[in-house]
Amino acid sequence: MAHRERVALYVALDDVAEDDPELAEAACDNAKRYSRLFADAVHELLPLYKEHEVSRKDVLDVYIEHRLLLEQRGRDAGDTRSPQNQYPPELLRRFELYFKAPSTSKARVVRDVKADCIGKLVTVRGIVTRVTEVKPMMVVATYSCDQCGAETYQPIQSPTFMPLLMCPSRECQTNRSGGRLYLQSCGSKFIKFQELKMQEHTDQVPVGHLPRSISVAVHGENTRLAQPGDHVSVTGVFLPLLKTGFQMAQGLLSETYLEAHCIVKMNKSEEDESGAGELSEEELRQITEEDFYDKLASSIAPEIYGHEDVKKALLLLLVGGVDRNPHGMKIRGNINICLMGDPGVAKSQLLSYIDRLAPRSQYTTGRGSSGVGLTAAVLRDPLTGELALEGGALVLADRGVCCIDEFDKMLEGDRTAIHEVMEQQSISIAKAGVLATLNARCAILAAANPAYGRYNPKRSLEHNIQLPAALLSRFDLLWLIQDRPDRDNDLRLAQHITYVHQHSRQPPCSFQQLDMKLMRRYIAMCKRKQPVVPEALADYITAAYVEMRKEAWASKDTTYTSARTLLGILRLATALARLRLVDVVEKEDVNEAMRLMEMSKDSLLGDKGQQSRVQRPADAIFAAVRELAGGRGRAVPYAEALQRCLAKGFTPAQVQAALHEYEELDVLQVNPARTRITFV
Repeated sequence: MAHRERVALYVALDDVAEDDPELAEAACDNAKRYSRLFADAVHELLPLYKEHEVSRKDVLDVYIEHRLLLEQRGRDAGDTRSPQNQYPPELLRRFELYFKAPSTSKARVVRDVKADCIGKLVTVRGIVTRVTEVKPMMVVATYSCDQCGAETYQPIQSPTFMPLLMCPSRECQTNRSGGRLYLQSCGSKFIKFQELKMQEHTDQVPVGHLPRSISVAVHGENTRLAQPGDHVSVTGVFLPLLKTGFQMAQGLLSETYLEAHCIVKMNKSEEDESGAGELSEEELRQITEEDFYDKLASSIAPEIYGHEDVKKALLLLLVGGVDRNPHGMKIRGNINICLMGDPGVAKSQLLSYIDRLAPRSQYTTGRGSSGVGLTAAVLRDPLTGELALEGGALVLADRGVCCIDEFDKMLEGDRTAIHEVMEQQSISIAKAGVLATLNARCAILAAANPAYGRYNPKRSLEHNIQLPAALLSRFDLLWLIQDRPDRDNDLRLAQHITYVHQHSRQPPCSFQQLDMKLMRRYIAMCKRKQPVVPEALADYITAAYVEMRKEAWASKDTTYTSARTLLGILRLATALARLRLVDVVEKEDVNEAMRLMEMSKDSLLGDKGQQSRVQRPADAIFAAVRELAGGRGRAVPYAEALQRCLAKGFTPAQVQAALHEYEELDVLQVNPARTRITFV
């Protein structure tokens, strides 16, 4: 610092406590005062450490040199400097001093920072929602007198200040001429200033309350460390905002803010980035022993029974494929999944589990969020009065997962806000003269109920899923989870649910499930890999895609197979290669990706197989006759009914047998002459 290679000095109060515990405690309780005292001590010590002159001089150096020369001349002439004109220590300091909280202090939530914290060093955790631009902030104002040329300095402590008007120097006082002071910006000192808005995590908000937020004032070297959407832990001094001067509007209420000393980016979990280091050999072996793919998949939401393939897909969504940027074009690597299905198949539970597991995520519901709430809002900044962008759920989930429940209940206008995010991974805004593009590189996991609440197998897919093709094609996988009665499956499901309900954990199974922290660290490790698709596999993938297109065309497939499907297969394959921590995609990865793709398509056509259980001829004949009778009352000419049934491909004997059967059931009667059929 003496040689100006570093600007910020972080004093760890743990180290101070080893030497003098009382001093460390006092520094925690009265941080603002002690930071000044520490800075004074450092200022005195710095010259002792100066071994050589600083090579490059800046403006302030030249300025101070000139002032010292003038002072020297004044002293030689017998003129002493008046006490008002002493240099304030802030003007000459070229360093910043910050405290690091002791490791024993516990991090607080925004809600717990109350009156007893004022003036103390506190650590607060939360998510950054808004960040202002970095602006210069005046710390020392320098004035020069128009009569005697003397300089006056005014240190500024609060956000507003009253400028000095009359010159306090001895010369002006004795002559009673009273020179006027003019502010000199070149001699004043400015530092970088930025304001953050920090909000508490969604899981810490009590039910029925709005999330609390706190303003954080950031100076100097701590600026530009956090972006909207970052989970941060901020250590700082909690202070009231002094507003001097007479103000009627809310003049008696005091604002509070946190003056930041130390900003650390966090993962969502308790441990910060440094804690989530490399996995040990033992942990890696525990994860990658036999059939580890199934093991990892079943470790996702183990309390939920079944859904093996859906869990595998969710695991790949967490890992993500590889981004490609050929010549400025952007091909996303994130995998988007939509879960559809009957009520009660644990869609929302899967979503909330993924929300807890992913290092960065946001959870929202369709009806509870507007298009602006998902993308970004343009608000007026109360401090400076200029327009500022406040990120919505998709921006805050950048490089993470955004879970949207009740996707089908969203209003059409709000749903179109997601189109750009799902393919281009950005949000473009043109509002009130603000033209901006924000990053929203997030994977989207949506859950939707079919129209009319349950999936109706007798209707087509379009009728059941009333979502536009533009949206459906952007999902890599579209799972339909149906709730079909099946005795064995229902029995196992019921046993599983009752066990979980009794013991609050999943039933014992063949292998040890991994806990959430280990999964999170393993997924972070997988994300560092950048696997590539080798030349040898390219032909295999293209041939498979062409075959898929042909099948889709032949079977008049209701799902939409396009170039996005091919990109989806490539994304899933690279995610599988990442999961195995290798650098080259293999054929098994492509096969597994295509199997998941097929399974998701089969789930959509799930009831076609059951529906093709052909109706009995008798029922079909009865339906045809009934339809004929629908238009003209109760009676139908026999010859006409026979003609209609023969046209549908039934034999006269089948028609006879069917009519006889329904006659027995007393549903219809045929007259003895066999000329008319009457419905009873």
